[in-house]
Amino acid sequence: MKDVNQALAAEFGLSADEYQRVLDIMGRTPSFTELGVFSVMWSEHCSYKSSRVWLKTLPTKAPWVIHGPGENAGVVDIGDGLAAIFKMESHNHPSFIEPYQGAATGVGGILRDVFTMGARPIANLNALRFGDPKLARTKRIVDGVVRGVGGYGNCVGVPTVGGEVNFHPSYNGNPLVNAMTVGIADKTKIFLSAAAGIGNPVVYVGSKTGRDGIHGATMASTEFDADSESKRPTVQVGDPFVEKLLIEACLELMATDAIVAIQDMGAAGLTSSSVEMEGKGGVGIELVLDHVPQREPGMTAYEMMLSESQERMLMVLRPDREDVARAIFDKWDLDFAVIGHITDTGRIIVRHKGVLEADIPLDPLADQAPLYHRPTTETPAQAPLGSVPDPVGVMAALFTLIGCPDLCSRAWVYDQYDSTVGGQTVKRPGGADAAVVRIDGFRRAVALTTDVTPRYVQADPEMGGRQAVAEAFRNISAVGALPLAITDNMNFGNPTKPEIMGQFAAAVRGIASACLALDFPVVSGNVSLYNETEGRGILPTPAIGGLGVLEDAAHAVGLAASAGQSLVLIGDIAGHLGQSLWLREIAGREEGPPPPVDLAAERRHGDFVRSEILAGRVAACHDVADGGLLVAITEMLMGGRIGATLAAPPDTVPAHAWWFGEDQACYVLAVTDPSATLALASAHGVPGRLLGQTSGQDLKMADGATMSVAALIAEHERFFPEWMD
Repeated sequence: MKDVNQALAAEFGLSADEYQRVLDIMGRTPSFTELGVFSVMWSEHCSYKSSRVWLKTLPTKAPWVIHGPGENAGVVDIGDGLAAIFKMESHNHPSFIEPYQGAATGVGGILRDVFTMGARPIANLNALRFGDPKLARTKRIVDGVVRGVGGYGNCVGVPTVGGEVNFHPSYNGNPLVNAMTVGIADKTKIFLSAAAGIGNPVVYVGSKTGRDGIHGATMASTEFDADSESKRPTVQVGDPFVEKLLIEACLELMATDAIVAIQDMGAAGLTSSSVEMEGKGGVGIELVLDHVPQREPGMTAYEMMLSESQERMLMVLRPDREDVARAIFDKWDLDFAVIGHITDTGRIIVRHKGVLEADIPLDPLADQAPLYHRPTTETPAQAPLGSVPDPVGVMAALFTLIGCPDLCSRAWVYDQYDSTVGGQTVKRPGGADAAVVRIDGFRRAVALTTDVTPRYVQADPEMGGRQAVAEAFRNISAVGALPLAITDNMNFGNPTKPEIMGQFAAAVRGIASACLALDFPVVSGNVSLYNETEGRGILPTPAIGGLGVLEDAAHAVGLAASAGQSLVLIGDIAGHLGQSLWLREIAGREEGPPPPVDLAAERRHGDFVRSEILAGRVAACHDVADGGLLVAITEMLMGGRIGATLAAPPDTVPAHAWWFGEDQACYVLAVTDPSATLALASAHGVPGRLLGQTSGQDLKMADGATMSVAALIAEHERFFPEWMD
């Protein structure tokens, strides 16, 4: 074992100032185990030391919010005595090193965050971002991540119902794997993590502890270098079948009165779970590691405290219910061990084989971690784009866009996921702007989505953050659901660079303004920094996971149009091509400001669209997003395998800008009485326009250009199967 000194502290990720702070707190040189505990609890991944100052500015309250940030997941009241519990977390660094296990254990970890609060998980989503498809490494990572997400979620019996998959060279050495889980619980029976009860037993349940994942939290708090792919020991190994047993055992125990507090062992494992539980409860804890179930011989205290082995939970039980709990976990064939007890010391004390391995005050670990006000530099404003000529024509551009990696069908991906297990999925991946999952035994349903457009955030972080929330709001509204709350996953580069912290701060400002304007608070989230490889950072990617509610799942609509319908635009198209996919894929340019986001218009248009859906006057709905208006229309036609005849664009906007500009606050509705829809829109101060009618098998433009929908479908479905073959 190495000598504890500043050099070792640096290896563990602590700065010289932070190590001096440890010395000051302890009044002596820490032990090897104590240094390990400080290093993980003060890591960026666990302490949020660079981001807390900004995260505190986010709006987190609303009458329907039961628990906001600070617990394992956010909790909102969805009616009928029910609560939805949900959160999104990243597993980016592990998924680069070992794609299958990195993604799989990301799913497992977020599931535990949700069921540890008493919820039965009903849905998983994900937001995946990969590098240049031309690289062999990208294909390998995509294959491993998709198999990992599907392998874990399918085996544990929770449907994967939605998500995103996008590509950009900035993710070549640093893919993003953001996993989201939603669960349902009785709103009066939410389990929290604050420990209480001096003398109460501290119990370890689940799988045995091994050496996988040691220093995973520290690894996730630094950027990658050329040797990062050799860090496989820091990636955890998951077992979804054990996770399923753990879910059932925990929920069965939660039906009793045995549990005082409960926490999953996620990042930093036994260290973080014990420190956070006791820190929140204002008590102390004493652990005897001899009792920790171990799957490898000769494990040290350091290894057991920092292991991130999966499928493990820590509980504080009522002492008179220990036998009840043990019987339940024995029934489910899971380890159950009393490894310590609650004290009144305010310290974490760790013993192993009769040796005092750690004796640390909890406050500095839990509540007094370093807090940095990093320097920030604002992102320079992009120059106006100006006029951009059309080099290929509208139909040729549409054909290219509909088949490009960012807009092509994701069926190859989501067909590997079981999206219907449990039998409650109402709107599956690809069929609607948001997934819709009915709550078993109720007519009520939740609508779920993940959204962000990183190229917008790169160009203007504040506007991009605002747009990510607005698009989540639109996607939920487009199925007829009322948006309630979001979870966020803030994926950024190295926070010691002022330009990166400037991106982060501005994105938070944008998210906050949108959440306030849309009554769409943040109730949980995750920050993933240091997403850089050899000094090259990712596009700033503040992913948003949105949740809404439908009182009756039967009211939900999808995006597929049918014959004999009129297509109506709700919103204004100004032809904004800055940062658009048309500009990148057709004109070969990535520049200009992103489209502006008018939050009042977003609220007004979304509320109108939702009211029309719930009134039964909308047969299908799709928001205008990547690719613009014509891509949205085409996706509706491909969904219904139906053609359409479209009206000419207005003379005031160039045709290619009208059809491919990515203007915000816009929806396309398929209706049977367009005059009534447009009259109602006008009465509500909402702009609208008749776009055309569905019929036949071809897409027909006003200038006579025609393309078969079958040809568009073939091009749309081509990329992934050919690429991955």
